[in-house]
Amino acid sequence: MILVTVGTQLPFDRLVRALDEMAPNISTPMFAQIGKGEYKPRNFEWVETIAPLEMDGVFARTSLIVSHAGTGTVLAAKRFKKPIILFPRRAAFGEHRNDHQLATAGQLDGRPGIRVAYTETELGELITGPPTETMELGLTTAPAAKLVDYLRSVIG
Repeated sequence: MILVTVGTQLPFDRLVRALDEMAPNISTPMFAQIGKGEYKPRNFEWVETIAPLEMDGVFARTSLIVSHAGTGTVLAAKRFKKPIILFPRRAAFGEHRNDHQLATAGQLDGRPGIRVAYTETELGELITGPPTETMELGLTTAPAAKLVDYLRSVIG
């Protein structure tokens, strides 16, 4: 199963709509936590919100996570050793107040288990392409420590 999550703070209709349009051409079933967005998918199961303990069960059962570039979801992917495709929210589209998710995604892109799609086309290619390896984000290496410092400075 592919787990799609937009996080708990903001809707992300662009991601949900893109995946809903792709879903008929993807053989793996999808399940999504879509938040309070206006777009409601027709081609896969979804919920607006899900309790944290229930979400842990979903993370455990999934084979791939597709998500906004939220650090909470990245850390959950690491905890459950699941590959993740990040699709950052963009301030230009009114999806967030700034482009910190672009910066986060740029720092994480290419690490084992993490792929980043910046466009809907790239998202489709990553989902239907070769499997993404298991998440192995080590936070003790020097480059990772810089990322943690950066994330702390952005998040506050």
